[in-house]
Amino acid sequence: MGPSEWIYLNGRICRAEEAVISPFDRGFLFAHAAYEVTAVFDGKLIDFEGHVARLQRTLTGIDIITDWSDEQLEYIHKELVRRNRLTEGFVYFQVSGGAYGARDFAGPETLVPTVFMFCEARQLIGEKARDGVAAILVEDQRWKRRDFKTTQLVSQALAYRDAARAGATSAILFEDGYVTEAASANLWVVTAEGTLVTRNLGHQILPGITRQSVLARLAESGLAVEERAVSLDEIRNAREIFTTAATSMVLPVVSLDGAPVGTGQPGTITRRVQALYYRAIGANLGMHAPWVTEASAGPHG
Repeated sequence: MGPSEWIYLNGRICRAEEAVISPFDRGFLFAHAAYEVTAVFDGKLIDFEGHVARLQRTLTGIDIITDWSDEQLEYIHKELVRRNRLTEGFVYFQVSGGAYGARDFAGPETLVPTVFMFCEARQLIGEKARDGVAAILVEDQRWKRRDFKTTQLVSQALAYRDAARAGATSAILFEDGYVTEAASANLWVVTAEGTLVTRNLGHQILPGITRQSVLARLAESGLAVEERAVSLDEIRNAREIFTTAATSMVLPVVSLDGAPVGTGQPGTITRRVQALYYRAIGANLGMHAPWVTEASAGPHG
C-alpha cells in the first residue's frame, strides 16, 4: 500500500514529492526526535488523546518545547485522513529538534522543531490477527529511557531483521533473564498457571496507548491481569502470548523460537481480549473478525 499522497510538513499540507527536510535536521543527525502512530479505523482516530499526551511527555523529556494545542493536532490529523480518504490504517506523526544550519550536540537554547505527518492505508484486523505470528527472543540492547517514544530505533530494526532471517514476524526482547517487551509492541503472557501478565511500567518499556486501553477494557470485563516482569522460563512455557500496538492492535504470537506457544493457535484469552478491544473501537465482529466467537469473547463488560 505505502504512504498516502498528501503529507503535512512544518505548517502546510502538500504532496509527498514536494516535501523537503534539511540534512542538518537534528532528527537526521542525532535521532533527536519523537514520534507517535495513531490508528485509524472506519475513518476515526483511535485513542488519539493518549497518543498526544505521550508525545508531549516524550518531547518534554528530550527538551523539545512546543506551543501547539491538542485541538490543533487533532484538526491536522483529521484533515490528513480526509485528504487521503483513509478509512483504515494509521497517521504517523514525527517531531524533531529541527535544523539551524550546523551540527553540534547541544544546539541552540531553544529548538525550532520540524513537524512531519503522513498517512498509510493498512488492514488493522486481518489474517495476522486471525492466525497469529511467529516470534523469536532477542537480547534487549536499547537505551535506558525506553519510556520515551523516540526515533532511536536501530536496535528494534536489527531485532526485526533477525526475526525475518529466522522466518519469523516479530521479536521479543529480554535482558537479565526477564522479558521487557516486543520490538515495537507491548507484550502479554498467559502463564502455564493461567495468569494473564503484562510488564509493569517503568523506564524499561514504552507506556503503550493500546496497552492502556486494553487494561481499561479488562478492568470493565472483570478479567484479572498482573503487571510485573515475566521470566524467560515463564514465556517459554506460556499458554498464550500476544502483543498490543496501534498498528497491529491485539496480535497473537503462536510460535516462539520455532516452538509452538500452547496449542500453536491463538488462545481463548487472546480471543477475548481481541473481542473486547475490537468492540471498543467500534468494529463489527461479524464483519471484521468473524473468527472471534462469542464463546471466546466472554461477557460484553
